[in-house]
Formats: sequence, structure tokens, C-alpha cells
Amino acid sequence: MLTIVGIGGTTKPHSSTEIALGVALAAAQRAGARIDMFDGPFLVGLPHYGTPEAATCERGRVLLDAIRAADGLIIASPGYHGSISGLVKNAIDYLEETRSDPRVYLEGMPVGLIATAYGWQATGSTMAALRAITHALRGWPTPLGATVRSGAGCFDGPRCTDPATQTQLELVGKHVVQFARAARANGLAAATEA
Repeated sequence: MLTIVGIGGTTKPHSSTEIALGVALAAAQRAGARIDMFDGPFLVGLPHYGTPEAATCERGRVLLDAIRAADGLIIASPGYHGSISGLVKNAIDYLEETRSDPRVYLEGMPVGLIATAYGWQATGSTMAALRAITHALRGWPTPLGATVRSGAGCFDGPRCTDPATQTQLELVGKHVVQFARAARANGLAAATEA
């Protein structure tokens, strides 16, 4: 069974970013994947990467083990001052520990991207940053990245109430599963399985 890992959220539990990630992961699960979510409250507990605390952090090891075993990844970040949040960037920085792995960083892995913000300008620049980071880590961003204007009231409690946003987020999850399945069928699965 394919495994898709989700990373995202804010310091606020049940943030719009976390809800958006949950919608995409639920779609990946319905498409036949096992999912694993690292939300904002989990990410808050990660020490800053590169510090002595990070080197022995159990949370960091759990995150890295999950990504190492994953067939696909979904990253969701709020747009803070025109780019991704420090919380999400810190989690991504932990991937430096995979630099000597059989599959370096996100080599060949499909990565779905979600950017949430109160305004469209921040969603665009945040999406561009997420795509640049994914390319730098040798991942394959899926063709559709979901940009969500969270200030538009498309979330009500733990659910998405806007059909267009719901569809966009679900497509991100489905695409990651489809591309991961295709990679596996073509012998391009994670190098960790070799």
C-alpha cells in the first residue's frame, strides 16, 4: 500500500492550513493510500534544525522515518509575509539528514503543495516558494498546487464549505497518489525499497 505523508499547519490547532491539509490527505486515503499527518501542534515541538536538541529529538526522528518510508508528500503552509512559515520551513530543514540516504532528500517523490493566506498575493508567493523548495530537494511538484484564500470564509470549523476549494484540495491528494502509483509501476519507487 502507498503511504502519503502530510506536513503542515500553524501554532493554532485546527487552523485553515491544517484543515486544508486534512482535506487533501483524506482524498489520498480514499484513493487507496495510507496517510500520516504531521500537523501544527506536532511541528511546534520540533527544535530548530541544526541545534544540539534537534540532533537527539525523537519528534525529528519520527518525522524523518515517515518521510523516508513515504511514496508521496503533501506540504501545506500558511503565507507569512510573502513566503512559507518558519514552522513549516523548520520541518523541511530536517530533510537535510537524508542527504546520504539511498533516496537523497525527496528524489523523484511526488509532492502536492497547498498555500493558504488571507490574500491572493501571499498565496501566490508562498506557492512559488514551496515549488522552489521542492525542486531544490529533487521532488516533483504535482501540476496542480492548491492556493486557498482562507480569509474568504471557506472553512467552517473542521470542514471546507466552499465546493471549488474542496475540489482543488482533493485533486492535490488524488494527484500525489496517482503519481506515486505510476512511479511504483514504472520501477521508480523510493530508493529505500531497492
